Amino acid sequence: MWYEKLAHLNAFLNATSAVLLALGYRAIRFRRDTRTHAQYMIAAFITSSLFLASYLTYHYNVLHRPYPGTGAIRAVYFTVLVSHIVLAVVTVPLVLVTISLAARRRFVGHRRIARWTFPIWAYVSVTGVIVYLMLYVF
Repeated sequence: MWYEKLAHLNAFLNATSAVLLALGYRAIRFRRDTRTHAQYMIAAFITSSLFLASYLTYHYNVLHRPYPGTGAIRAVYFTVLVSHIVLAVVTVPLVLVTISLAARRRFVGHRRIARWTFPIWAYVSVTGVIVYLMLYVF
């Protein structure tokens, strides 16, 4: 069915978000380029939002895909999956608050929370790709 292809789109969107986050981090951390930083982070937010819509659509239709692996790799998969899911839930409000602070030009607060938001958001994006690879490729 058409919605089964959404898993591949989800991995692409997660990977794209991870790259955009890294580029946004580089722009602010090493070049102090606030405009480029903002553009990358907005693009990462849009990409992550598209991912969330696609992810929810996929799971509404597919419900569940069991992990086929056995042995130690199964424990690794579930460790990555559980940490990914828990932190994905945490990421949503963190991202919304971080972006809201920047939009209101409250940069001291933005920087303070972004120090937590960035690594968690990046972890969620990267582990989303890892979960996909473990389920569909390896």
